[in-house]
Amino acid sequence: MPIQSDTRKLLRTGLIIFGTGVFAAALVFIAFGGVTHQGPRTNSGWMSLIIAMGCIPTGFLTLLLATMKLFGDRHR
Repeated sequence: MPIQSDTRKLLRTGLIIFGTGVFAAALVFIAFGGVTHQGPRTNSGWMSLIIAMGCIPTGFLTLLLATMKLFGDRHR
């Protein structure tokens, strides 16, 4: 059974948002000086952390919605 176009868009959007968050979180540790017990060392690290904290939960919830829609479409 092919995936409906709106389900495909939800999956793609969720993956992009979640991937952006994971990439931003990785940048905090790799490129922007790491994290101490008080937080990131640089302003770029703080910005990347804020992006990660927004994108990871939003992307996860979008992916969760898309997978539930995918299972719902299969039973129809």
